[in-house]
Amino acid sequence: MNTYYYDHCASSPMPQTVIDTMSELMKLHYANPSSLHKSGVDAMRLVDRARASVAERMGAKPQEVLFTSGGTESNNLAIKGLLGKTTRSAKHAIVSSVEHASVYECAKQLEAEGAIELTVLPVDSAGKVDPKDVAAAIRKETAIVSVMHVNNETGAIQPIEEIARIVRKHPHVRFHVDGVQAIGKVPLNWSGSGVDLYTGSAHKFGGPKGIGFLLAKEGIELAPLLSGGNQENGMRSGTLNVPAIVAMSQALRLSMEKMDARRETMYALRRRLLELVADIPELLVNGVSAVDAAMETAPHVVNLSYPGMRPEVIIHMLEREGIYVSTQSACSSKSLKPSRVLMAMGHNADRSSGSIRISFGDEHGMRDIEVLGAKLRSVAAGLKPLERTGK
Repeated sequence: MNTYYYDHCASSPMPQTVIDTMSELMKLHYANPSSLHKSGVDAMRLVDRARASVAERMGAKPQEVLFTSGGTESNNLAIKGLLGKTTRSAKHAIVSSVEHASVYECAKQLEAEGAIELTVLPVDSAGKVDPKDVAAAIRKETAIVSVMHVNNETGAIQPIEEIARIVRKHPHVRFHVDGVQAIGKVPLNWSGSGVDLYTGSAHKFGGPKGIGFLLAKEGIELAPLLSGGNQENGMRSGTLNVPAIVAMSQALRLSMEKMDARRETMYALRRRLLELVADIPELLVNGVSAVDAAMETAPHVVNLSYPGMRPEVIIHMLEREGIYVSTQSACSSKSLKPSRVLMAMGHNADRSSGSIRISFGDEHGMRDIEVLGAKLRSVAAGLKPLERTGK
């Protein structure tokens, strides 16, 4: 039986060239890049080249690129690191209600500890923040606003440029954007965006797991999460993972070079999938359901619900058909709770509990979508008896 992997939002496969690069570097450049001998200096030279490459692709300066272990650490470093350097006695943070858990729970933890006051912004039925709500929420104690670029469950694109213009009117406020699901799919010139901090994670764009970056505007200081050797300008201690850093920079280059063609292809795939599920009454589209919605949603994500059906039932029935998808974010996929994101969009618990996320990759073509549509129809029909018998 053929299998079809539609879970790129959780993790994308590494191209063979990136695997080869990382393997070769693990053999040849095992020295600690902080060491003073030639082998260490050579390793640091590779890190410097990778940093410059990431900066070039993202529209940043090399000194604005901080290497981390991935998206979760980068988001935590942005929020906790910035608030840790804020000298004002009263600290206030603003996040949206649909942020990834590594932003949302980070902010909630700080609120529970009494370290900050927190404002959680609502979203509309498409899962988007109203910039007017951001403007209304900012006050003199506000230190940071954090709104993601692309939602990891629905693909909704947030109006970050408009939010950035609002935040720039308040020089004491920094704007952080979780860009994990956007890189390589939704364009952004970071240097001109008005965003102060931007998160990336390699395994979402064809790089290895366990490596990512945080872009931090020159002049921004972050309190480190870890005490140690003061790597990364004293903001992120820990021995630099040379093979993973170089592999990430290569994966980013490949991803960015293909972005325009990828967007065109994936939007076509998304349009066709929406056409195929439109007459499957059991399946409801969450988020932007318009067939042509290029400015409102990312090209690679479709979120569907079978209201009242437990998501793991849907996942495993699709798996038997050779279709691999996920539910909610991969980080929350084992939770039986309704999706916080879908609930924030105004959906009830039945619809928010029975959702699946389909996310495309470069390997997919129109034939794959036709197969996916047929399998979804088959599974929806197979679930009807379960619905009648209470699952």
